[in-house]
Amino acid sequence: METLLNIKTMHASDQICLIMLRIYDRVLTTTSGGNISIIDEEENIWITPAGIDKGLLKPSDIVCMRKDGTVVGDHKPSSEYPFHLAIYKKRPDIKAIVHAHPPGMVAFSIVRKTPDTRVLPQTHQLCGDIGYAAYALPGTEALGKSIANEFEKGFSVVIMENHGTVIGGTDISNAYQKFESIEVSARSILSGSSIGTPIAVSDAGLAAHKAQQLVVLPEQEEQPFYPAKDREKRAQILKIVKRACKQGLMLGAYGSVSARSENDDFVITPNAVSKWDLALDDLVQVKDGKREKNKMPDSAALLHQAIYAKHKHVNAIIITQPIYLTSFAITGADFNVRTIPETWIYLQDVKMTELEHKLSGTEKIAESISEQSPVLIVKNECVIVTGNKLLQAFDYLEVAEFSAKSVILSASLGKMIPISDGEIDELGKVMGRWKNYEWKM
Repeated sequence: METLLNIKTMHASDQICLIMLRIYDRVLTTTSGGNISIIDEEENIWITPAGIDKGLLKPSDIVCMRKDGTVVGDHKPSSEYPFHLAIYKKRPDIKAIVHAHPPGMVAFSIVRKTPDTRVLPQTHQLCGDIGYAAYALPGTEALGKSIANEFEKGFSVVIMENHGTVIGGTDISNAYQKFESIEVSARSILSGSSIGTPIAVSDAGLAAHKAQQLVVLPEQEEQPFYPAKDREKRAQILKIVKRACKQGLMLGAYGSVSARSENDDFVITPNAVSKWDLALDDLVQVKDGKREKNKMPDSAALLHQAIYAKHKHVNAIIITQPIYLTSFAITGADFNVRTIPETWIYLQDVKMTELEHKLSGTEKIAESISEQSPVLIVKNECVIVTGNKLLQAFDYLEVAEFSAKSVILSASLGKMIPISDGEIDELGKVMGRWKNYEWKM
C-alpha cells in the first residue's frame, strides 16, 4: 500500500521504489523491464538495480552511484545506467528519469512512429513533442548517445526505436506524470484508430486552452472554516481519487473531483498537485464563488462551479481522461451506449460537445448536462461525469469506461448491434428502480 507521506520529502531510494511499484502495479512494466533514477543535490545518482524483481523492490535494493565513481549498494546498478548518465550530463534541469516498456509506447516504437501529443492539449502542454532515438544495443554508450542527443534538442519524452520510452522530469513525480500521460495518449490514439481518426488540436486551440488555465477564482479573505459535512466530503474525495488512479481512470497530472458541500459551495482537488500524491490538506474549499485562502483549486473549478449553479441535482463531479472514453473524445466517433441494460439505464445517451465550447466559457458545457444524461464527452479534452453522490458519479465513470472499452474491442469482430428500441422501452419501465439506488457516499 502506498504511503501518504509527501513524496518530495522522501529519500531518493523510497521515491524510486514508490514510483516503480506504481508503474508495475499499473501493468506498465514487467518484472525485469525498465529502470528509474534520481540525481540528488550532490550529483549522486540513485538507480534501480539489475536483476531484481520490480514488483518487490525495496529501498535497500536501490544503488547509489556517487559523483566520484564509487558504487554503493547490495546489487549492481541497472545495465542501462549509461544513458541515464548521458542524459544528466546533457540536461542539468532534469533530476529524475523513468524508462520502461509500456505497451502503448512500445507499439509506436516497433512501427517507428511517435504519438501526436496535440490530440490532447494537456498532454502536449506537459510532454511537448516526442523525440525519437535510433536503435542501439541496450546498455551501450551508443544507446546513451542516441538518447541524450534527443534530450539535448529539448525533448523530455523520447521513444527508443524498437525498445520503449525514456522520460526526464524536474523531479520523480513530474517524470512519472509525463510517463503516465503519454502512455494514456498513445493507447487512446491506438484504440481510437479502430473507431475513427484521431484529430489533433490546432495551434490556436492549444494556445486558447493554455490561456484558459490562467483564469482563476478570487481568494477568500479569511481562513476557512470546515464544518463536519465539509470534512467528510474531503475524505470521500481523497478515497475516490486514489481509487480512480489505481484503476487507471484518472491521471496524476490531469483530472479533477469535487463534491457539493451546501448551496453552490464545494470542495475540489487542487491545481498542480499529482492526484497520486494528494493529501487531505491539499483539497480546496470554494465558498461564495471564492477559493480557499492561499490555495489554488484545479483549473476546471469555474466549470465545476457553473455545473453546480445550474443543476441542483448534481452533488458530485468527476472530470478525467480514461483511455477508452478519451479514444472517443479524440476521434469524435459516436459513443452508442445501447450495449447492455445497465449501461443504458445509468447513462442513456452520452452527448459530445466541442472543445471550443469549453474554451469560450462554462455555460454551454453546463447546459449540455442533464439528469437524464449525466456523462458528457468534450472533444480532444475529457469526459465529465456527474452524480447525486460521489460514489454514484464514480460508478457512472466506471460503467461508461467499461462500455467504451467493449465497443472499441468489438470493432475487430464486426458492426455493433445495439439494444433495440423495443427493448429500450421495456428498460424504461424498470429504470427508476435501478437508477435511484441510494448511494452511501
